[in-house]
Amino acid sequence: MLTVLTPEEALGMIAERFGPCMAPELVSAEAACGRVLCRTVVSAEAVPSFDRSTVDGYALMASDTFGCSDALPAILRLQAEVLMGEVQGETLSPGCCMAIPTGGALPPGADACVMLEYAEDYGDGTVGVLKPAAPGENLILMGDDAKPGQTILSAGRRLTPQDVGALAALGISEVTVCKKPTVGVISTGDELVPAEQMPGPGQVRDVNTSMLSALLRAAGAEVCTYGIVRDEETLLREALDRALRECDVVLISGGSSVGQRDAACRVIEGRGELLFHGVAMKPGKPTMLGKAGDKAVFGLPGHPAAASFAAQLFVLPMLDRLMGRSEERHPTSAVLTDPVSANHGRAQYMGVTLNRRGDTLYASPVRSKSGLITALAGTDGWFCIPRDREGVPAGEIIEVYPFEQ
Repeated sequence: MLTVLTPEEALGMIAERFGPCMAPELVSAEAACGRVLCRTVVSAEAVPSFDRSTVDGYALMASDTFGCSDALPAILRLQAEVLMGEVQGETLSPGCCMAIPTGGALPPGADACVMLEYAEDYGDGTVGVLKPAAPGENLILMGDDAKPGQTILSAGRRLTPQDVGALAALGISEVTVCKKPTVGVISTGDELVPAEQMPGPGQVRDVNTSMLSALLRAAGAEVCTYGIVRDEETLLREALDRALRECDVVLISGGSSVGQRDAACRVIEGRGELLFHGVAMKPGKPTMLGKAGDKAVFGLPGHPAAASFAAQLFVLPMLDRLMGRSEERHPTSAVLTDPVSANHGRAQYMGVTLNRRGDTLYASPVRSKSGLITALAGTDGWFCIPRDREGVPAGEIIEVYPFEQ
């Protein structure tokens, strides 16, 4: 008999009993995308280090253009040209302008730029400006992107390609990130055969090793797989002991229920402490979590869809905890296209496909049993029906969480 926790209570248990523990390591900034930042990045310099133009046109004094128009252009003398990658040493004189490219350094004395489209080169050394410019117009000023002492990236952030670009702008070629946690995956079951093998009568392919490994790698973990372990307690114990020596977290897929041959619970408890066995959710009720020393050991359902949801809900937050990752997963609001019933007294999780019609995003539920996985293959995310509701009607706005990509 399972004594179940709510999903919220199970997540609370993870937060209470596990914390950041992955060692820091220095990697190149180019290799840091997807890694979790260990130390806050603070700018040591101003970016950019000079005022520069955002347009091809003319650098000038804004006051020289006040009141001008197409009918009455401001006539300025073309004093010089600003070249890319160089600083113009000549100071702009009143009533003058300088030709400047996009990204060019603003010459001393200028306080604005005007686009080529609003200027006419008369070919006699003068330029007509057809539209007044305001001070600071079409400029990026020194320090607009980053100022010395400014926090750019906070510890706990999972780095994106844009973040790597910011590091390059700051002149940072190496960054300290959390070591990737190594997660061991053990699949159990007498009925399982490798994915590449044709199943015989009563046999099924091992889906969970491939699925969980892909999910873990997408979440930033290293993966060790231990093959298929038969439903023998001694064999499972030996596989778990090896995985605990080699990994930071272990997932046991299958054998998590309460049948006589479901040994995962006894094996996990024999290596430490069983924190919970059973979560009030559908699918995934037999999910369990133990602690062996300071390492987490999950018992996940053998049914692929149930294992997928349990891993999304509990294993990924565990990895976030271990790496000190501070980001939360943000849902997308969508309109449910079809009614979904739920009267199980458990939080019910269901995959959806998303499609936009006009300005409205719609979520179509994908009905599937816990033993099936191909129905989830084309889904974009999932939503939850709380345990105290009997269903969700069509037309209700729901919160859709993306599957880990």
